[in-house]
Amino acid sequence: MALSNFRPQTIIEPFRVRSVEPIRFTTYTERLAYLAEAGYNPFMLRAEHVLIDLLTDSGTGAMSSRQWAGMIASDESYAGATSFYKFEAAVRDITGFKHVIPTHQGRAAEHILFGVIARPGDVVLNNTHFDTTRAHVENVGAEARDLVIPEGRQPQLIHPFKGNMDLEALTAAIKEIGPRRIPAIMMTVTNNSGGGQPVSMANIRAASQIAHAHGIPFFIDACRFAENSWFIKTREPGYADKTPLEIAREMFSYADGCTMSAKKDGMANIGGFLALNDDDLAGRCRHIEILTEGFPTYGGMAGYDLEAIAVGLYEALDENYLRYRIRSIAYLGEKLVTASVPIVQPTGGHAVYLDARAMLPHIPALQYPAWSLNNALYLLGGVRGVEIGSVMFGRRPDGTEQPAANELVRLAFPRRVYTQSHVDYLAEVILAVHAQRNRLTGYRIVYQAPVLRHFTARLEPLG
Repeated sequence: MALSNFRPQTIIEPFRVRSVEPIRFTTYTERLAYLAEAGYNPFMLRAEHVLIDLLTDSGTGAMSSRQWAGMIASDESYAGATSFYKFEAAVRDITGFKHVIPTHQGRAAEHILFGVIARPGDVVLNNTHFDTTRAHVENVGAEARDLVIPEGRQPQLIHPFKGNMDLEALTAAIKEIGPRRIPAIMMTVTNNSGGGQPVSMANIRAASQIAHAHGIPFFIDACRFAENSWFIKTREPGYADKTPLEIAREMFSYADGCTMSAKKDGMANIGGFLALNDDDLAGRCRHIEILTEGFPTYGGMAGYDLEAIAVGLYEALDENYLRYRIRSIAYLGEKLVTASVPIVQPTGGHAVYLDARAMLPHIPALQYPAWSLNNALYLLGGVRGVEIGSVMFGRRPDGTEQPAANELVRLAFPRRVYTQSHVDYLAEVILAVHAQRNRLTGYRIVYQAPVLRHFTARLEPLG
């Protein structure tokens, strides 16, 4: 019997579910009380009171059977553990960097790097700094300056690589500031604060060439390197026949080092690393690591964490996983666009970003429309996202306020956790909030910390 080839239209989850965790259903009245108790800050909610938790994709994924097997066989020796050398080999194989410095998560790598290379008066250039990156730059008295392309600042404009660095602006900034005051040029892949948008290989290569022509080190914020590799494969000419691993290796080859939160494309619940080529810089960074993280062969992680990441880095590069991952995000985006819900387009790799500025034009920026939208999602459907707007980015280092470049709500998908029915439910909640958008009001801050205020701020609704 001869049958024609079957090409399914449905992309299924490339895994089987063998363990389940119950989630709790709550009522609107209960959620109203929970949110008030949390100071109207979703970060302060108890996880057990959240139905669909899209606060972050950082450390919230489900690990594979191979990762769990590695964890059981881990070596917990304080120094020189076998698990570290597996971890180191995986990082070196994928990135090509000489020195691998483990940390307990990505922000620890940022703390070490910028604490060593940056000084007051310096300027770090990036396509777009994320919150912890910006905070660590500013914490040492330096300036964090964003140079994303103009298309990246227009949420609903379609462009294949909206995370790209504005190369003309980069050249102009180097001329204005002077290379001596620029300790690093950094590329965030994918561009989290800009909607999870990818960066092209051509742009990475060109930014690297500009940096090196001026004697400036070039670093990659590699949290979502695998997702960025997939976008290069599917959107950039000349890469369709290359594997995500091959693309990742080329991407890293243009850099002098990287910071990494392995809680994202390391597919682990904790961990990260700083990887470098420069011997002297690596030595200085290891001194800080020992002071703040631990011995250089564990760096704040247990042996089982190192094992999980050594496996997870490769699993994140699996083509079947990446196809499913990116398609899941696009599926939700298509539902929302069809219903005229404003989102960042095209959808990125790890999240759908709702455009609160476009959805809630009646709420001024400094009454925090994205915060209001995020709280409405929780009240109506038990969904927790995160505001990426003027609460997160509106406060300057001198304490003054200014509206953020965008007012977004990020709905970040944990890896290998939710199924299509969860996504369909999520779409229903968003559409229901959108239908009542004119009833939403702004917020004001009643308590804020001096740094990274969005994590612990307390607010109250206006009106």
